[in-house]
Amino acid sequence: MYTADKVEDAEVLAKLPNPVGYHILIAVPELSDTTKGGVYIPSKLKREEEVASVVGYVIKLGAECYVDKNKFPNGPYCAEGDFIIFRSYSGTRFKVLGKEFRLINDDTVEAVVEDPRGYSRA
Repeated sequence: MYTADKVEDAEVLAKLPNPVGYHILIAVPELSDTTKGGVYIPSKLKREEEVASVVGYVIKLGAECYVDKNKFPNGPYCAEGDFIIFRSYSGTRFKVLGKEFRLINDDTVEAVVEDPRGYSRA
């Protein structure tokens, strides 16, 4: 099963692509069907918010991520297993067995967060 924290489904994991070059494979958290107050979120709005998501879970880094010492003099912005904030609508979106993932560029990462809960697009 896919959660905001990680990808747990072995079948999905087996089908995920290996990012090449400077690309990062991230999982996009699925939104709940209801708000904290129990109000139902229409599927169209839920989908729009998932597409515009700014938070993701780093699954894999391409071999050339962060190797350019001139561009990244202080080292990598993130590592596998980190939760990151990235630019809304960025990357190549795709689904594997109904779950959304993205490939983003290494320089698209804007922040690393400990706990992604509570972050949303403004």
